[in-house]
Amino acid sequence: MLINDHLANSGTHLFRWRSFVLTIFIPIIFLATLRGERIELQFGDLAGDLYSGFCIALILAGIVVRVMTVGYVPARTSGRNTKGQVADQLNTTGFYSVVRNPLYLGNALGYLGAALLPQTPWIGLAMLMTLILYFERIIAAEERFLVGKFGKTYTDWAAQTPAMLPAFRQWRAPKLPFSWRTVIRREHPTWLGTFTLLYLLKLVTDYVEGDPMADLVGWHIAMCAALTAQITIMVLKKKTRVFKVEGR
Repeated sequence: MLINDHLANSGTHLFRWRSFVLTIFIPIIFLATLRGERIELQFGDLAGDLYSGFCIALILAGIVVRVMTVGYVPARTSGRNTKGQVADQLNTTGFYSVVRNPLYLGNALGYLGAALLPQTPWIGLAMLMTLILYFERIIAAEERFLVGKFGKTYTDWAAQTPAMLPAFRQWRAPKLPFSWRTVIRREHPTWLGTFTLLYLLKLVTDYVEGDPMADLVGWHIAMCAALTAQITIMVLKKKTRVFKVEGR
């Protein structure tokens, strides 16, 4: 079997579980958090704060990339489908004009930021290596499908558009207007999952450092608000058409 076929076949199996496979890092991240903030302990509070700010910036950058991608895409493209590949048309504008896989880029930034948060660099390195192997296979499977469906149109676009490292000089304005309703409908699970992870890591960190739980009232309120928003969105999605946008 050719190596590209092997990668694509592996990616086909990973595709269905692409939203869950990397959760194996979550217990590792929490165990590392229990060992304390090493960078802060070794280099001081300022270094620890700067490092944490960098990690949060990576996570936020990932969210922004996903929002700016999903907000412009048409229906039946760039979705959360798990049973098979879906692409009624080829996205080549907006973020897709600068990188072929903007959603995976957004995911990678978020995963890497979360893996680095416990201030244990080897976890971030392990996450980076895993992401390269993981997305390489999924992208190979998707590209085999897209070449079969769009042929030369896809290969011509792929030849000038990087797979994961954006070439912003190639930016082309999106064909569709931005839709916040589409973004909320598709992205709210990602937002809740991200905030829940940060909330739990904050609880563990403060427990390890012996900080009073009373200092976390704001975090508790924010977590309750996030859960309330999640439930509200889910009910509105099921019972109303408030998040339905024609052609999205």
